[in-house]
Amino acid sequence: MKQNKYDDPAFFANYSQMARSIGGLDEAGEWPAFRALLPTLRDKTVLDLGCGFGWHCRYAREQQARWVVGVDLSEKMLARARASTTDAAIEYRRLAIEDIDFSAGAFDVVLSSLALHYVERFDLVCRKVHHCLVTRGSFVFSVEHPVFTALAAQDWYYGPQGERLHWPLDHYQDEGPRQARFLVHEVVKYHRTVATYVNTVLDAGFTIARLSEPRPTQELLDAHPIWQDEPRRPMFLLIAALKLVQ
Repeated sequence: MKQNKYDDPAFFANYSQMARSIGGLDEAGEWPAFRALLPTLRDKTVLDLGCGFGWHCRYAREQQARWVVGVDLSEKMLARARASTTDAAIEYRRLAIEDIDFSAGAFDVVLSSLALHYVERFDLVCRKVHHCLVTRGSFVFSVEHPVFTALAAQDWYYGPQGERLHWPLDHYQDEGPRQARFLVHEVVKYHRTVATYVNTVLDAGFTIARLSEPRPTQELLDAHPIWQDEPRRPMFLLIAALKLVQ
């Protein structure tokens, strides 16, 4: 069984209290940049890898996507997604991201939000996504930025008065699993360099259309004082890629 921390009751309860879990996409600091990378979704078939509560699936339908499939390994996440969805054109499936096996050309767009840094075989996922996309299909995803995942602690270096002095960066080139602390629980994340993310996407047959290392909008920074230090280092890496050849 692949890592499935979200079905742990205590972890799920903590996750459910996050701003993005309650307020949806509008409370996600990277959402404006992610949305800007998406192609037109009208009349498209869309696959969401690691769909969680289904926010992106429902957004795709709001943009008049023809059919949307969301996959996630967590039954608790899927139960919440189904309870929040009243749309026969959205289908949720319990499935590990690494185990997708859709037919060739099944989707026009594949997206994934903050899920692929939990996946060990990113290369395998990229090849499977390439297979299930139509020619000229889009693959848009976000991950925690490698500057953020390099050290398992994922925390600031503090001064004697508790002030945040800087974000430490070490072992950047040492790729692999990190036993990170998230929502007061231990989770495994996979650290990769920016070059590895980009080259793996290219090696799978894609063309890179755009990279983004977004900062929260000023509106979100004003609404969340606790986020004031977020622009001091990148937290997210977003990549938009195209399948130009079969």
